[in-house]
Amino acid sequence: MEPKDTTTNEAFKGFTNEACPFLPCHRGVEREFNCLFCYCPLSAYQCPGPYKTFVDRNGLTRKDCSDCTLPHNGYRRSWNFIQRWLERPVPWDSQPQDPRRLKREVSESGD
Repeated sequence: MEPKDTTTNEAFKGFTNEACPFLPCHRGVEREFNCLFCYCPLSAYQCPGPYKTFVDRNGLTRKDCSDCTLPHNGYRRSWNFIQRWLERPVPWDSQPQDPRRLKREVSESGD
């Protein structure tokens, strides 16, 4: 098996599950639909994706990322997006998304 950093095969960066009964679960995806991040690894972290907040039945504030297409929009693009944000993860502070903070975080990350 070839180490990840030397392989030219990028198949690990995504796939589309054509048999999924929920596909397409996110409207507006422009490139091949990436199902690899069906459950986004950034859900517990600050990220630039659009989200809303809600309070669950236990009184905990949660993120609703159902309007976000960033982890699904193209195999390579979504893989790179997730990898960049996981390099310096910042735990989500349970606050609603602030567009001013969002712009600052995106410019600091280089996106």
